[in-house]
Amino acid sequence: MAKKKEPTMMEALTEYMGLKNIDEDTMVKVMEESLRNVIAKMFGTDHNFDVIVNPMKGDLEIWRRRIVVSDGEVENEMQQVSIGEIRALGEEDLELGEEYIDEVKFEKFGRRAILNLKQSLSSKVMELEKDTLYANYSKRVGEMISAEIYQVWKKEILLMDDEENELILPKSLAIPRDRFKKGDRINAIIERVEYNNNNPKIILSRVSNQFMIRLFEREVPEVVDGLVTIKAVARIPGEKAKVAVESYDDRIDPVGAVVGVRGSRIQGVVAELCNESIDVIQYTANPILFVQRALAPAKNMEVKLHEDTKRADVFLNKDQISEAIGKGGKNIKLATMLTGFEIDIYRDESQNMDMSDLFLTEFDDEIDGWVIDTFKGIGCETAKSVLRRSKEELIRATDLEESTIDNVVQILMTEFDDNELPDDQYGHLPPRDPRYYEEYAEEEPMEDVVDGTEETNEEEEEEQ
Repeated sequence: MAKKKEPTMMEALTEYMGLKNIDEDTMVKVMEESLRNVIAKMFGTDHNFDVIVNPMKGDLEIWRRRIVVSDGEVENEMQQVSIGEIRALGEEDLELGEEYIDEVKFEKFGRRAILNLKQSLSSKVMELEKDTLYANYSKRVGEMISAEIYQVWKKEILLMDDEENELILPKSLAIPRDRFKKGDRINAIIERVEYNNNNPKIILSRVSNQFMIRLFEREVPEVVDGLVTIKAVARIPGEKAKVAVESYDDRIDPVGAVVGVRGSRIQGVVAELCNESIDVIQYTANPILFVQRALAPAKNMEVKLHEDTKRADVFLNKDQISEAIGKGGKNIKLATMLTGFEIDIYRDESQNMDMSDLFLTEFDDEIDGWVIDTFKGIGCETAKSVLRRSKEELIRATDLEESTIDNVVQILMTEFDDNELPDDQYGHLPPRDPRYYEEYAEEEPMEDVVDGTEETNEEEEEEQ
């Protein structure tokens, strides 16, 4: 029976490195460094040794350079060789002081050297694994990962990825309603990668806004394709969230695309987040309109922004205040997080105080219905609620053309005398445009008619 061939050290090393997913160039470098470390440890220096690792042939070579000295003067056999010894080896050309190079088999260094090499290789491979793990996961921060729970502790959860790498999910970064047990497979976002005590620590999160975005990317193809963009996210993890979405293609309804038919798409996200309630709104660059949308389901509100302090004063009818604030203040808190404005809610009493005011719907014969609806959408239900705001405010809030705003203001002004529009509230209004007043436009023609009638009557009297 043929004797089984024992694998060479290089073959064993190559197989070991393959299991650790270490490439060939790195393997060669690690082997050379480990051999040099062992040689330096055994002989005090490695400067006169050349190490050649040949992965193609599956072997390694160690070449030693020694100085030729006179017989009897050798003090270190690893650095010096006597001239008599090299003459006996057939080297006749070398003289005293020159270098003699020969190959050394590592196995001849003895069992101790082999043990040292094994320890050095293990240490370097372990260090290399840590560096590789840190580098790989550092590039993946913000990526969603699926991993299996290995152990549940009091303050954190230990997970294993598909390559048996340890991951940590702190309880503080888990959704409060999460209930885990060993063997469960969960999704989370890679929050950050740390180095603690020379060990990489991969931290996961399920409360990050980025985690919700990644879930929408998984459920909504338009988000992955870039047809719908998630512009902002605000969350109270496990309870409620608001998401602002936008589409650059007018043919795509961003809210409908994200929610799906009968909520089919958003339900996958809600289920992953422990039934977290999610409001999806359409993003707008208009800050006033964005604040109004963020405060939904509240409606019919007036918003005054203070850009310098990033504050928003919101005026609402009494029955809408609770809707804007939400249960436990969650709605206004999320709206503040989503828009970046600190929102203050005020009760708007103005609509019920002035009995001379008129509802905008009474002007539907002069103003288009969609224009009236636009004003009602920003909380302006009456004529004076529109006239109290400056033209600049109205343009920002409604996105209507300046000419449309001018036309509406002039139409509304015709219904009020000057004393009904005092300067302390309406001083910003433009001068009245005569073209909007029928009595002025008909004034001169009426005089002509009257004069003509009088002349006719006088002629008839003379004829009589």
